[in-house]
Amino acid sequence: MRVLIVDDEPLAQTALANVLSARSDVEHFDSASDTIEALEKLATDSYDVLLLDINMLDLSGTELVDQLRERDLPLPSIVFVTAQVEHAIAAFEKHTVDYVLKPFSNESIGEALDRASRRAKGEQAAKLIEALPHWQKLSRPQYPRMAIKAKGRILFINVGDVVAVQAEGNYVLLQRESDSYLLRESISVVAEKLEPYGFIRIHRSALVNASFVEEIKPRATGKYALRVKGGKEYAVTRAYKNNLKPLTEFRIGSGAFLAE
Repeated sequence: MRVLIVDDEPLAQTALANVLSARSDVEHFDSASDTIEALEKLATDSYDVLLLDINMLDLSGTELVDQLRERDLPLPSIVFVTAQVEHAIAAFEKHTVDYVLKPFSNESIGEALDRASRRAKGEQAAKLIEALPHWQKLSRPQYPRMAIKAKGRILFINVGDVVAVQAEGNYVLLQRESDSYLLRESISVVAEKLEPYGFIRIHRSALVNASFVEEIKPRATGKYALRVKGGKEYAVTRAYKNNLKPLTEFRIGSGAFLAE
């Protein structure tokens, strides 16, 4: 469990850190003294639980949650920590989260963390179930043979051998490792037919076979490039960058793999 403490009171931060340090299920925790610092950390790293003070000088805890939603940033399980019960109840009703009243005990924080951890695990399981169809598409062991018409002949090629497809005017260029074929067809029709076999659209005029992708390269512009087996790179435009997410669903390591 990864936890972020957001509280502008040093004593409260220390007390919460002591509770987290004593728990064997806390893999890592960070602290932020205000919501600006918290937003920076949440934009660059991932957390399972947010221990969030409601009353702070810059933005309130509830305003921070609203900002996360507006920016479409990942929303951890939230435990509001506050000295005023009316604020805690209002936050609970608005955001359907947990709360602990100050001065808090180690036991009350521990119980809230237990509930938040169970909620986070449930949400992770739901995401895994949601992502399962994508994994199945990307890991299909059997590929059908596809008939194409090239130079007056009808050829049969294995769909799994196609590395990428790029639009060329009214044609598409079907690229394999050893050769390529120029076919009269629209990129949208080809994308629809190949999508069930692990092909992802990365550009309005390009799609790539996910099984050939060896590296995702972030660019300073916020865009990405894909390097496929053999070393060739393909640009990923902003409109299609979310299509890369299934490639990183099964991962090892913490932190955000793809920027939002």
